[in-house]
Amino acid sequence: MASSNQTNPAARFPLAVETGRQLEENQEFDYSKRSQWLRAAVLGANDGLVSTASLMMGVGAVKQDIKAMILTGFAGLVAGACSMAIGEFVSVYSQLDIEVSQMKREKQKAAGGGGGGGDEEGGCENEEGLPNPVQAAAASALAFTAGAMVPMLAASFIREYRVRVGVVVAAVTVALMVFGWLGAALGRAPVVKSSARVLLGGWFAMAITFGLTKLIGSRGL
Repeated sequence: MASSNQTNPAARFPLAVETGRQLEENQEFDYSKRSQWLRAAVLGANDGLVSTASLMMGVGAVKQDIKAMILTGFAGLVAGACSMAIGEFVSVYSQLDIEVSQMKREKQKAAGGGGGGGDEEGGCENEEGLPNPVQAAAASALAFTAGAMVPMLAASFIREYRVRVGVVVAAVTVALMVFGWLGAALGRAPVVKSSARVLLGGWFAMAITFGLTKLIGSRGL
């Protein structure tokens, strides 16, 4: 019996083993929360990349001036970042209102049932975990801006039209593959399939925008 207790740490230190398990569970939960934020940031950056590149390609289809292309990209960056920030703020604030209302109902039930100090500690932990609308809005706007800067920087210093379009497509292709890989890694999805979907989707958006704008511009509408 003595040798068995010596070789089994769980039997000798049950409290330490239980505490270690709780720490591991908390660390896993924190990683899950960080993963959700990172994945949202990657998706926001991908939105900025595809939408801004598509706008620049569309305008570039009918107007080869570099100034027009860059101004279009900048307008898309500002409008998209503001739209993402406002939409995320409204969405997260609605979620916050729902969670706060739920917490109030739980506190009222606990007060009616004669809950003790443990309920107050649980309430403090819940309040710390509430979503932050301002933080979410800022993160969405920054992520969109980061993605939108890729095609703008790629086109900023190239005067030749054909070369500029090729460089923008190449830069966007590389960024799409990187964002697809990051999204797959964070979501634990197949990397090749995820990257291919993101890449083909971005190419499709740019091609449709370029083709339709070219068609409308050629007819003088």
